[in-house]
Amino acid sequence: MLRQSMFAALLGIAMSPAQAEDISLFAAGSLRAALSEVAEDFTQTYGTPVAATFGPSGLMRERIEAGETAHVFASANMRHPRTLESAGKGGPVVLFARNRLCALARPDVEVSSGTLLEVMLKPETRLGTSTPKADPSGDYAFELFDKSGHAETLKAKALQLTGGPDSETPPGGRNAYAWVLDSDQADIFLTYCTNAVLARKEVPELQIVQVPEALSVGADYGLIVLDGAPTAASRLAMHILSPAGQAVLAEYGFDAAGVPEVD
Repeated sequence: MLRQSMFAALLGIAMSPAQAEDISLFAAGSLRAALSEVAEDFTQTYGTPVAATFGPSGLMRERIEAGETAHVFASANMRHPRTLESAGKGGPVVLFARNRLCALARPDVEVSSGTLLEVMLKPETRLGTSTPKADPSGDYAFELFDKSGHAETLKAKALQLTGGPDSETPPGGRNAYAWVLDSDQADIFLTYCTNAVLARKEVPELQIVQVPEALSVGADYGLIVLDGAPTAASRLAMHILSPAGQAVLAEYGFDAAGVPEVD
């Protein structure tokens, strides 16, 4: 219903002339590959450039709250855009994609889906995560820990290596998660399955381990158009929600169900 209400609200402006102003898109880092392609297609279709900024969703939200100009915000959770909506900065918030956690492991680590928890709990295993609160990936990892029955042990040993304001930046062009494991900073890293696929494209020897169903954590991605945005920003949001935009997200491993018909 929320997606439908947003679509209905935007439908009346969908065919208005393109705006000359560039659209500022703030988006989760895990969306970089998919939304870069969606934004390029949008620009080719409507002639409106998109200036995209990617990073941890919590830090993106803080930048918006601090006054940076963002017209569309695509977050890796629903909480950050809802916080902006509650503050009167835009809305409505619509769920536009889903993701889930996988474990990315170095090639020398003996691990499978069935032994993942056991291996993570070993004292010698260096367990990496992103940074909770700053990056939803870290929040989802800690949610997984809560489901494990060993929450305090896992949280205490988790190395928060990415997604924080002071996290080390990978060398230019490197996938952050491939680089963390390839540079021997961790043995196992919990990240989105879509990130794991991109990391293994860079370092094929890395292992992608599926999280067992009992520990599985899903990630809901939320989209919001901010107040004061030009008309073309709503058109970009619609393009992300459209079958074409959803198809691109699906190609990159997101669960993107497409847009329901509007009566």
